[in-house]
Amino acid sequence: MATTTTEKSELKSEASDSAFQNSLKSRDTEEQIDIWFYRPIGYQIALFCAKVGIRPNPVTIVSIFFGVGAGILFYSQELWVNVIGMLSLVFANSLDSADGQLARMTNDKSRLGRILDGAAGDFWFIAIHVALCLRGMNEGWTAWIWVWGVLAGASHVVQSAMADYYRNVHLFFIKGTSGSELDNSRELQAEYDRLSWTSNFGMKFVARFYLNYTKMQEQFSPNLQKLLWLVRDRFRNGLPEKLVTDFRAQNRPLMKYTNIVQFNTRVLFLFLWLFIDQSWIYFFFDIVILNPILIYMVNGQEKVSKHFHQELISGKNNEYQSI
Repeated sequence: MATTTTEKSELKSEASDSAFQNSLKSRDTEEQIDIWFYRPIGYQIALFCAKVGIRPNPVTIVSIFFGVGAGILFYSQELWVNVIGMLSLVFANSLDSADGQLARMTNDKSRLGRILDGAAGDFWFIAIHVALCLRGMNEGWTAWIWVWGVLAGASHVVQSAMADYYRNVHLFFIKGTSGSELDNSRELQAEYDRLSWTSNFGMKFVARFYLNYTKMQEQFSPNLQKLLWLVRDRFRNGLPEKLVTDFRAQNRPLMKYTNIVQFNTRVLFLFLWLFIDQSWIYFFFDIVILNPILIYMVNGQEKVSKHFHQELISGKNNEYQSI
């Protein structure tokens, strides 16, 4: 039977939807705003880049320029200038979405890409914090505004690092190593030691920062580290289905907190403070509102990790013992 035009259109639409879904990390870890807005835009950018042969890393680098440019534009007290900065930051985040989608679509993943992707947001927000501190001094604040800016910046680094880490832990349990970018300091240290300062200066320099970044993530999650090392040692050929199902059920509710302390929430409120010309509130929001959420998120993840570690050690659940 011949395929009708309508059927062909439906098949093409289904194939397009499937390709878009495959460009996502996981529905469990995706924020709704990203699925509705940033991921569709990023997907179109990724399709264009794939068509013309642009690789993920250049996309990430371009996003850094737009994000830093946005921060510079937030220095001005002119709202129309700030709005241009907001649009620039939105586009930077669309590019940040596109680089990951492009990497998954083309299977063009690399350690450097992972490091660049994580560093991009840090460059954006360093520029934003510096701009807001300078703006605050123009508005009459003393040099103490820099203390709040630095404290908020440090809070942001930890919040984003732990949110990213927990997302990758969740992906590791539901998709395995192929669907996750979960690293550990032991393997990174070995890679770092193999690099030479004379022949690999740039990569070794970057690898040092990434190693320290990963060690920080591990220091904040001792129970999780025990679970991960036990799981990697015991289930080298894949995780038992029962363990995957149970971990996903208990851990998925925590994913909403990783989203809250990430880009979308802080940027929506940053835009609000800029619209009412009270940009200094952003620092206090980071410290006073998002840090308690970070603490709750870390404690929740540690409880889940401790539970499954004890389950595996005790051997009470036979379905966890074999694949």
